[in-house]
Amino acid sequence: MRLLYVIDSLAPGGAEISLREMPPLLVHRGVELHVLPLGADHTLASAIADAGATIHGGEPAGSRLSNIRRVLKAIHDVGPDLVHTTLFESDIAGRIAARVAGLPASTSVVGDTYGDVRRSEVSPMRLGAALALDKLTVGRSTRFHAVSVSISRAISVSLGVPSDRIEVVPRGRNPDSFPFRSIESRTAARAQLGLPPGRDVILTVGRLDPAKGFNTLFEAFPRIVERHPNVLLILAGADGSASATLRAAARAWPANVSFLGHRTDIPRLLTAADVFCFPSQREGSPGALIEALAVGCPIIASDIPPVLEILGEGAQRVGTMTSAGNASNLGDALLWSLTGDSSLHSLALKGRAKFETLYTIGAVADRMIGFFHRVAGD
Repeated sequence: MRLLYVIDSLAPGGAEISLREMPPLLVHRGVELHVLPLGADHTLASAIADAGATIHGGEPAGSRLSNIRRVLKAIHDVGPDLVHTTLFESDIAGRIAARVAGLPASTSVVGDTYGDVRRSEVSPMRLGAALALDKLTVGRSTRFHAVSVSISRAISVSLGVPSDRIEVVPRGRNPDSFPFRSIESRTAARAQLGLPPGRDVILTVGRLDPAKGFNTLFEAFPRIVERHPNVLLILAGADGSASATLRAAARAWPANVSFLGHRTDIPRLLTAADVFCFPSQREGSPGALIEALAVGCPIIASDIPPVLEILGEGAQRVGTMTSAGNASNLGDALLWSLTGDSSLHSLALKGRAKFETLYTIGAVADRMIGFFHRVAGD
């Protein structure tokens, strides 16, 4: 099978990092993978190419019409069996180009683009225009891949996609890249990062955008510093629209907050941390949570539906949930996690077992290949 995968960019975001994980397994299973990024940021291009994919394009971001032309050119050059798209601009251009070329098309939906949280972030006029264009082209996709059950339900409601055209496949990670941590690996990771043995470390990962809920974490932080003066909050993620606000707030605790920017050593950071905090307000399928499960870092996360899908509830839960946007609740949970309660290790072991059952990249790749064959055969 020859697959043309169109994506908005190869910047280090959730959808792009998940794409980076896939090529070795797709190629090994007989998929000839061609990737066309429409945007100018190609940060992950070399890693994806090294893994066996062919990268096309290289031009700066253009208009929607020029994007359609670029996809049509790639279709002409590659001769794919199908076109798959991820993220808004690629969805629009890829669907239209595939229809013009007479090819089947599919779409990965990785977030709730039109939900309540998103409506609070974007002007109604802009979001309405995007929704109208999405609805206008949505019929050009044969099938849809949703990264979670909650996203599947969301696109049925917002875009009117019938449920029998949507398949749910979560994100996956390579277990070899995210080994379960041990006392020895923790000691080594902390030494490599220059962390003294007794220092409490809270880690959070994600682009510095409002949807990630870091403002709630910063609201909870003074009480944590009061009880644990030596605590270090590490934020690993590229700058976003909340960067200035968060950096200004962090000046109150210059010795307790560290902004690392985008990092490629997330497994080491998770190995070194005492707790992984994920206070997000809006997600599709959080890859960072899957990584924390794999490594066995205790998790404190907001109780939004995509998080509950991964962490579970009741006797099946593998992490600790707090009310989204509730700083007091989050602070209580983080303070508890820093006590080193013995139940944390039990949850971590259950989390690794769940990761190996559901979220290894091999299992996910097999399901995605099945999805692509169904698209090409429709």
